[in-house]
Amino acid sequence: MPGTAAYEALPQFPSHSSLPFRRTIRRGELRQIIPLADTTIYEMERRGEFPRRFNLTPRCVVWDLAEVEAWVEQRKQVPRSGVSKPDVHLRKTRPVRTGSSEG
Repeated sequence: MPGTAAYEALPQFPSHSSLPFRRTIRRGELRQIIPLADTTIYEMERRGEFPRRFNLTPRCVVWDLAEVEAWVEQRKQVPRSGVSKPDVHLRKTRPVRTGSSEG
């Protein structure tokens, strides 16, 4: 797991090298970190709201782990006060009746 001594000792992070080795992750690892659907991630990438993936080979797509972790940290800092809940009275299926305790 990131942040552990075993993780930092992985060969992707050589401390004596002058080259900037960065760990990349494939789709399976990304799904473990980011609990969003693939289509949501693709749409966010297209809009520039999520780190872009890149191809290592024609059949291997990866994301930069440092960029993904930075994105998560950035999302943690966003204030939640501007987020509004959907109006349940406007639902087409299972609408809430007037006078209900829900809402």
